[in-house]
Amino acid sequence: MKTTEIDHVAIAVADLDVAIQHYIALGGRVVHQERVESDGIDEVLLQVADSYIQLVSPFRESSTVTRFLQRRGEGLHHIGLRVPDCAVAIKELQAEGFELIDHEPRPGSRGTLVAFVHPQSANGTLIEIVQEPPH
Repeated sequence: MKTTEIDHVAIAVADLDVAIQHYIALGGRVVHQERVESDGIDEVLLQVADSYIQLVSPFRESSTVTRFLQRRGEGLHHIGLRVPDCAVAIKELQAEGFELIDHEPRPGSRGTLVAFVHPQSANGTLIEIVQEPPH
Protein backbone atom coordinates (compact mmCIF):
# COMPACT_ATOMS: atom_id res chain seq x y z
CA MET A 1 0.00 0.00 0.00
CA LYS A 2 1.35 3.39 -0.94
CA THR A 3 1.18 5.82 1.99
CA THR A 4 1.99 9.42 1.15
CA GLU A 5 2.18 10.72 4.73
CA ILE A 6 0.63 10.63 8.17
CA ASP A 7 -2.66 12.45 7.76
CA HIS A 8 -3.51 12.74 11.45
CA VAL A 9 -3.17 11.37 14.93
CA ALA A 10 -6.57 11.12 16.61
CA ILE A 11 -6.96 11.65 20.32
CA ALA A 12 -10.16 10.79 22.17
CA VAL A 13 -11.09 13.48 24.69
CA ALA A 14 -13.89 13.99 27.18
CA ASP A 15 -13.97 17.80 27.00
CA LEU A 16 -13.32 19.12 23.51
CA ASP A 17 -13.03 22.79 24.53
CA VAL A 18 -10.36 22.08 27.16
CA ALA A 19 -8.43 19.81 24.78
CA ILE A 20 -8.50 22.42 22.01
CA GLN A 21 -6.83 24.93 24.33
CA HIS A 22 -4.16 22.39 25.31
CA TYR A 23 -3.26 21.63 21.70
CA ILE A 24 -3.28 25.29 20.68
CA ALA A 25 -0.78 25.88 23.49
CA LEU A 26 1.32 23.06 22.00
CA GLY A 27 1.44 24.83 18.63
CA GLY A 28 -1.62 23.53 16.81
CA ARG A 29 -3.89 25.76 14.74
CA VAL A 30 -7.61 24.93 14.46
CA VAL A 31 -8.41 24.46 10.76
CA HIS A 32 -11.60 22.39 10.80
CA GLN A 33 -14.51 21.51 13.09
CA GLU A 34 -17.28 19.08 12.27
CA ARG A 35 -20.02 16.98 13.84
CA VAL A 36 -19.89 13.48 12.35
CA GLU A 37 -23.44 12.25 12.93
CA SER A 38 -22.72 8.73 11.63
CA ASP A 39 -19.98 8.20 14.24
CA GLY A 40 -21.59 10.17 17.07
CA ILE A 41 -18.57 12.45 17.48
CA ASP A 42 -17.55 16.06 17.32
CA GLU A 43 -14.10 16.51 15.85
CA VAL A 44 -11.59 19.30 15.61
CA LEU A 45 -8.51 19.26 13.38
CA LEU A 46 -5.49 21.22 14.49
CA GLN A 47 -2.83 21.63 11.85
CA VAL A 48 0.76 20.93 12.81
CA ALA A 49 3.06 21.36 9.78
CA ASP A 50 1.54 19.21 6.98
CA SER A 51 -0.37 16.89 9.30
CA TYR A 52 -3.16 17.17 11.83
CA ILE A 53 -4.00 16.34 15.39
CA GLN A 54 -7.63 15.26 15.39
CA LEU A 55 -9.51 15.62 18.64
CA VAL A 56 -12.62 13.43 18.84
CA SER A 57 -15.28 13.64 21.51
CA PRO A 58 -18.57 11.73 21.62
CA PHE A 59 -21.91 13.52 21.71
CA ARG A 60 -23.98 10.36 22.22
CA GLU A 61 -23.66 7.27 24.39
CA SER A 62 -23.74 4.83 21.45
CA SER A 63 -20.56 6.26 19.91
CA THR A 64 -17.56 3.94 19.76
CA VAL A 65 -15.56 6.84 21.23
CA THR A 66 -17.83 6.78 24.31
CA ARG A 67 -16.96 3.12 24.83
CA PHE A 68 -13.27 3.88 24.19
CA LEU A 69 -13.23 6.61 26.85
CA GLN A 70 -15.04 4.36 29.34
CA ARG A 71 -12.54 1.51 28.82
CA ARG A 72 -9.27 3.38 28.32
CA GLY A 73 -9.78 7.01 29.23
CA GLU A 74 -8.48 9.88 27.14
CA GLY A 75 -5.62 9.28 24.75
CA LEU A 76 -4.52 7.99 21.38
CA HIS A 77 -7.53 6.67 19.47
CA HIS A 78 -6.12 6.01 15.98
CA ILE A 79 -3.58 7.00 13.37
CA GLY A 80 -4.68 8.22 9.95
CA LEU A 81 -2.48 7.34 6.96
CA ARG A 82 -2.97 9.29 3.73
CA VAL A 83 -3.19 7.31 0.52
CA PRO A 84 -3.79 8.34 -3.10
CA ASP A 85 -6.73 5.92 -3.55
CA CYS A 86 -8.66 4.44 -0.63
CA ALA A 87 -10.34 1.69 -2.70
CA VAL A 88 -6.99 0.47 -4.03
CA ALA A 89 -5.49 0.56 -0.52
CA ILE A 90 -8.36 -1.57 0.81
CA LYS A 91 -7.79 -4.22 -1.88
CA GLU A 92 -4.06 -4.28 -1.19
CA LEU A 93 -4.61 -4.60 2.57
CA GLN A 94 -7.11 -7.44 2.04
CA ALA A 95 -4.58 -9.22 -0.18
CA GLU A 96 -2.00 -8.88 2.60
CA GLY A 97 -4.40 -10.49 5.09
CA PHE A 98 -5.31 -7.44 7.17
CA GLU A 99 -8.63 -7.54 9.02
CA LEU A 100 -10.67 -4.56 7.88
CA ILE A 101 -13.54 -2.80 9.60
CA ASP A 102 -14.58 -1.11 6.34
CA HIS A 103 -14.48 -3.15 3.13
CA GLU A 104 -15.47 -0.18 0.98
CA PRO A 105 -14.43 3.47 1.27
CA ARG A 106 -16.90 5.60 3.19
CA PRO A 107 -17.26 9.36 3.62
CA GLY A 108 -15.02 10.87 6.27
CA SER A 109 -14.70 14.37 7.60
CA ARG A 110 -13.69 17.33 5.41
CA GLY A 111 -14.75 15.47 2.25
CA THR A 112 -12.31 12.58 2.57
CA LEU A 113 -12.86 8.91 1.81
CA VAL A 114 -11.82 6.60 4.64
CA ALA A 115 -11.62 3.00 5.76
CA PHE A 116 -10.47 1.51 9.06
CA VAL A 117 -8.10 -1.39 9.69
CA HIS A 118 -8.92 -3.45 12.79
CA PRO A 119 -6.43 -2.99 15.64
CA GLN A 120 -5.88 -6.76 15.83
CA SER A 121 -4.18 -6.53 12.45
CA ALA A 122 -2.02 -3.54 13.36
CA ASN A 123 -0.30 -4.33 16.65
CA GLY A 124 -3.22 -3.06 18.72
CA THR A 125 -3.57 0.31 16.97
CA LEU A 126 -6.65 1.35 15.02
CA ILE A 127 -5.53 2.60 11.59
CA GLU A 128 -7.58 4.87 9.35
CA ILE A 129 -6.80 5.01 5.64
CA VAL A 130 -7.54 8.52 4.32
CA GLN A 131 -7.94 9.72 0.74
CA GLU A 132 -7.98 13.51 0.40
CA PRO A 133 -10.82 15.07 -1.61
CA PRO A 134 -10.00 16.36 -5.08
CA HIS A 135 -8.80 19.95 -5.02
